Amino acid sequence: MASSDTGGVKAMAIAGRMVRERERLLGMSAEERAWRKQWLKDQELSPNEPKYVPEYWQARINPIRKFYRFPLDTVHNMLTPVIGNVPAYHVRFWTGKFLMSVAAICGTIYYFKYNQNDWTRKGGWRVISSRQACLPGDPGYPKLGDRSKPNEYAARGFNESPI
Repeated sequence: MASSDTGGVKAMAIAGRMVRERERLLGMSAEERAWRKQWLKDQELSPNEPKYVPEYWQARINPIRKFYRFPLDTVHNMLTPVIGNVPAYHVRFWTGKFLMSVAAICGTIYYFKYNQNDWTRKGGWRVISSRQACLPGDPGYPKLGDRSKPNEYAARGFNESPI
């Protein structure tokens, strides 16, 4: 099954009953104790693991991915001898995230600036700003707002149109 973690094969516990501390405390035979010792030893990785296989990583990266990763991979390769592999990876990672954030912010600003909801189009974002508070003692106190005539209420920029 595609949705199964084991690919449709019934999962099997390789630790046996000794994985639970209560089972071990009840008593272990000498054979079980030796099996447990060997099992714990088998769980340790050898010093040369995990093994880095360059061909594996080259096979995973398709040409499109190589193309868009090229600039930051170049930065990573230049910084690795200077500051080390892990700090160079962090610089590469955060530089990419920063550039994506800047692009998203610039795209959002562009969209809001050039796709406003005005009288010339049906869609777009309608940005409404609150009017300034006008309190007693302020110049022009009984200010009721920017709209005084009925035709100014739903103008959506029509009155400021150069047409």
